[in-house]
Amino acid sequence: MVEIKTPAEIALMREAGRVVAHALAAARDLAEPGRTTAELDRAAAEVISEAGAEPLFLGYHPAWAPMPFPGVTCISVNDEIVHGLPGERVLADGDLVSVDCGARLRGWSGDSAISFVVGGADPADLALIADTEAALARGIAAARPENRVGDIGHAIAVEARAAGYGLTADHCGHGIGRTMHEAPDVPNDGRPGRGFKLRPGLVIAIEPQLVRGGSDGYAHGDDGWTVLSDDGTRAAHCEHTVAVTEDGPVVLTLP
Repeated sequence: MVEIKTPAEIALMREAGRVVAHALAAARDLAEPGRTTAELDRAAAEVISEAGAEPLFLGYHPAWAPMPFPGVTCISVNDEIVHGLPGERVLADGDLVSVDCGARLRGWSGDSAISFVVGGADPADLALIADTEAALARGIAAARPENRVGDIGHAIAVEARAAGYGLTADHCGHGIGRTMHEAPDVPNDGRPGRGFKLRPGLVIAIEPQLVRGGSDGYAHGDDGWTVLSDDGTRAAHCEHTVAVTEDGPVVLTLP
């Protein structure tokens, strides 16, 4: 069932989104060669705790996963696309890092992701991140009443495909509210005018994942959680929680 939020509920989700934005900033600010992904995770966890919020990811255990998720963030590095487990991996100069974080505050959720390079950057990685951010912006711009989820997917994919990027199969955005994952699914590729019709009060997480080598395929790592590009090339992941309103899309996961 698709839940439509009231303006007051969207305002509460904005507060949860602000916590998520600050947690992501804390992780990014700490990231440098020699740091572990566990250290970045702890920095985000501290922000969430100090805000009186609860992490959405910690302990999350969908049916397909071999174990509950062990961190408050997903931290994916280089050819890891999404769902990377924070741990003792040491970041190196030039690593492309994607951090995904969710939090619930006073019963309402926010979910967002950023990608960045640690230390010296390969220009191709910077272009990949910029293009993923641009795809996210196009998807957000399409999140307007009377459009459909297919319009969001088409807006994300059309330029990404033309530039030769892959878009991870079987992974998409989603509705969000009292829980992290709600209806409807929000595809990263789609046909205009198809799918669930957007209306004011719908809140969704839009999250393009672009793969440099052009493949949509993926593999799971030995941990059963981490999703890797099947061609071994690097990926970027960017996400915002967005409210559909009469006046256009409103991003809820900004600082």
